[in-house]
Amino acid sequence: MVVATGFFDGVHLGHRFVIARLVEAARERGEESMVVTFWPHPRNVLQDGARNLRLLTSLEEKKALLASLGVDHVEVIGFTKEFSQLSTEQYLRDVIKERLGGTAILLGYDNRMGRNPASPDEIQKIAESVGLDVIRTDSVSVPEGTVISSTQIRRLLSEGNVGDAARMLGYGYNIHGVVVAGNQLGRTIGFPTANMQLYEPLKLLPANGVYKVEVETLGSKFLGMCNIGNRPTVSNTSSVSIETNIFNFDEYIYGLDMRITFLRKIRDEIRFTDLGELKEQLKKDREEARK
Repeated sequence: MVVATGFFDGVHLGHRFVIARLVEAARERGEESMVVTFWPHPRNVLQDGARNLRLLTSLEEKKALLASLGVDHVEVIGFTKEFSQLSTEQYLRDVIKERLGGTAILLGYDNRMGRNPASPDEIQKIAESVGLDVIRTDSVSVPEGTVISSTQIRRLLSEGNVGDAARMLGYGYNIHGVVVAGNQLGRTIGFPTANMQLYEPLKLLPANGVYKVEVETLGSKFLGMCNIGNRPTVSNTSSVSIETNIFNFDEYIYGLDMRITFLRKIRDEIRFTDLGELKEQLKKDREEARK
């Protein structure tokens, strides 16, 4: 079993480079490939800035993305404080080799593992000392020279830059949830919206604003526009809502599954003086989204 280990949040292009090498190496050796990942995120357990941590993928999304890349096995280890105390040697010997049957470990350029995180060079020496072969990979950069990372992608999304985030991910960033009842206000001005409640509460939302989106529901895909924000024109609440106006659509979908993929940001969220002004802006937003 050839093993790669890490959190792999987002399964972005950097991860995909590693996974492609993992699958290739396993085939060359006549073995199977395995990704070992963790849940919840280590920061949630160790309280290392966990209050502000948001994820690019839920556990189920991550597992599905890894499987789509040809990985034979995805092993999810429950991350606990006790588990975090394993040394690099204990993790490689007791978990990777003995428990999971690993014969080789694939190391990315920034792989860290164990209680006192060792460098990839140090990890290689430890892995070889416990009887594991080591396969190394390099970092992956975008043309501008920025190294692709989950942290960089989170930053881009927090700025509303869904286009550059998608280029780093290798796919359009999306959120997944269930359609819930709203206040029906959009319907009164000709822009009915589907309100979404996320399945994964820690999923990262792009910056507040209006976005051109692709909507997947009822087994089909539709174009639409989505507003993420506090709805300042009609509400004084600080809670964030996800409201999507699906173009040329008039189906009853309350309680049903919906996935939204962000294509590009149209504008920031704005407070309008009245509903008439809001309606006129929504008409402009719809035309912009349809371009």
